[in-house]
Amino acid sequence: MNENSKATVKVENVTKKFGDFVAVSDLSFEIKPGRVFGFLGPNGAGKTTTIRMIVGILLPDEGKIEVLGSDSPVKVQNKIGYLPEERGLYKKMKIEDQLRYFAALKGINGSEADRRIDYWLEKMGLLQWKKKKTTDLSKGMAQKIQFISAVLHDPELLILDEPFSGLDPINVEFLIEVVSELKQQNKTIIFSTHLMETAERLCDDILLINKSRKVISGTLREVKSSFSKNLVALRIVGGDGILSDKELVAEVKDHADEKEVVLANGVDAQVLLKKLIESGARILKFECVEPSLRDVFIEKIGGEN
Repeated sequence: MNENSKATVKVENVTKKFGDFVAVSDLSFEIKPGRVFGFLGPNGAGKTTTIRMIVGILLPDEGKIEVLGSDSPVKVQNKIGYLPEERGLYKKMKIEDQLRYFAALKGINGSEADRRIDYWLEKMGLLQWKKKKTTDLSKGMAQKIQFISAVLHDPELLILDEPFSGLDPINVEFLIEVVSELKQQNKTIIFSTHLMETAERLCDDILLINKSRKVISGTLREVKSSFSKNLVALRIVGGDGILSDKELVAEVKDHADEKEVVLANGVDAQVLLKKLIESGARILKFECVEPSLRDVFIEKIGGEN
C-alpha cells in the first residue's frame, strides 16, 4: 500500500447527538485503500452511529466526512456495500427476486445481475434456495443472503456491521474466508465488531472507541506493541533463584505446565534468558508473549463500563 494514497474514508472532528445524548464525540480517523479497518468497541460505544454517517443515513452535527473522494456519501452509494447490524429481508419475496431488486438499486440489471446472483449463491452454498422465500431460510442462511446483497455490485468500500452475529462457528469461519478473499482483491473493508479474536484475524488497522470517543488507533502491530507487558511464557527445570530476583522479574504466575513471567521495568527478555542459561537451568520453552486484542480491549475498556 502506498502510504501517500488518498484515504477511502476521512472522518474529521465528527460529533453526533440525539437530544442530550452524545453518540459520537469529536471523532477523527482515516481509512486507506485496500485495508481492513477494525472499528471496535463495546455495544453502545458509537460504532453503528458512525457507520450510518459514513453511508449517509445520518448527518453529523459537527465535523465532516469524506467517502471515496466525495463530501457526500449519497453521491457514491453505488460504490459502497453495506451490511447493517439490523438485518432485513422481504419475508414473502423469493430470494432471487430480492437479490435482483438489491442489484437494481446499485445499477446492476438483467443478465449481468442474474450472473452475479448465481455466482454468489453458489459460492455461499445457497443456489438451490434461490426460488425459496425468506421464511424458508434459517437465520444463518438469511444472514448470507444479506451479505450477498452487500457485495453483488462489486463495491470499492464494503462496510460490515457485526457481520457474524447469528452465525454458527462453521459459517463464521466460512464468512471469514470470503472476507479474506475480498481483502486480496484490494477492497477497502470496514469491519465493526466487539469480537476481538475475529478482528485480530482480519484487520490491518484498528480503531477502538468507548462511550462515543476514540480510545486508541493504529495498525494492528502498533496497537498490540504499545500494550506489551513484557511477558515471557516459560517452561524450565531449575532456575528458581533467577526467577526470584526482583531486579529481573516483577511477577511469576504458575499455570498447568508452564510459568508466565512478567519482567521488571526496562528488563530485556534476552537478559533473563542469558541469566537462566548461566544458572544451569534446563529451558524447555522460552517465548515472548504478545498481548492479544482482547487484552488491549480489557485493559482500555474494562474499568470504564
